[in-house]
Amino acid sequence: MLQVRKKGRSKALRRRKGDRTAADEVGRFYYKGNRQKQMRAFVYTVKLGTLTRAAEALFLSQPTVSLQLQALERELGISLLERRRRRINLTDAGEALYELARPLVEGWENLDRDFQAKVKGLQGGRLTIAAGSSTIQYLLPELVRRYREQFPEVQLQLANVTGKDGLALLRADEADFAVGSMLDVPNDIAWAPVYHYDPMLIMPLNHPLASMTTVTLQDLSPYGLILPPQRLSTYRLVDMVFQQRQVPYRVAIEVGGWDVIKEYVAMGMGISIVTGICITEADRSRLAVRNMKQYFPQRSYGVVMRKGKFLTAEARAFVDLVRPGLLTHRDYDESGHSER
Repeated sequence: MLQVRKKGRSKALRRRKGDRTAADEVGRFYYKGNRQKQMRAFVYTVKLGTLTRAAEALFLSQPTVSLQLQALERELGISLLERRRRRINLTDAGEALYELARPLVEGWENLDRDFQAKVKGLQGGRLTIAAGSSTIQYLLPELVRRYREQFPEVQLQLANVTGKDGLALLRADEADFAVGSMLDVPNDIAWAPVYHYDPMLIMPLNHPLASMTTVTLQDLSPYGLILPPQRLSTYRLVDMVFQQRQVPYRVAIEVGGWDVIKEYVAMGMGISIVTGICITEADRSRLAVRNMKQYFPQRSYGVVMRKGKFLTAEARAFVDLVRPGLLTHRDYDESGHSER
């Protein structure tokens, strides 16, 4: 009797063991068959920083994304992610996999568009760039000219917006990227500065300060300044410098647009601090210009985009005109806490 029970128990154990083996084989097949989904879940989680945001972007539930990540780690036999508080950090193995998986997932996401671009030479695509007035007027024309020469069929839209409105367009995916200057960079935004311009004092040719080779901040106090509106970064920057150095100043006129400011200065209505980006050779024939980098910081202009954003072929082609390979470093892809 005892022997019969033992044989029966051994048979049952073998059967359960066989079931587990079969389940493991099915599981491995299931994992391999969904490797693409696992990689998308992994890349999106790394880019967007949390499981919740990755799930929203993939239109999946958070538990589903978590299971896909666990399946990937089980299949590869190694830990890829470390969960610390609200953030997810990569292990060394995760770093290595991300570098390999990111271009594959990005390529898959843009496969249809890139295929059309290869076949048609970027015909019929669309590109939206957010930028401020000065950027559109002084920095972008040459880049836009070169882009139009290479890709005449792409529908190009330049959204003339302030910095705050430009960030809103990026976060809403209504602009591919922005070009401009930034004083404060939010955690969910990547900024790659490319062009750098000195701050310039401009004044009429017959102004008392025009005869001085070097002009100090204190020399500006008696004269009224013509500045952009307070909501713009230039006004805030000028105010900050005067306040930090405890030098009194007064604003005579607030008005938008560098061309308007230059015209008012030339007419003798005041002096101004402008960014070197807007100074042309024609301006130097009617305005006295002095470099003020001793007191005011340089303004840098570059490409701004939302972290985790997959650039289209049209967008990458324009960015490569700005600087080849820009925004390919992982720091520009890595996502931070959303400011929305």
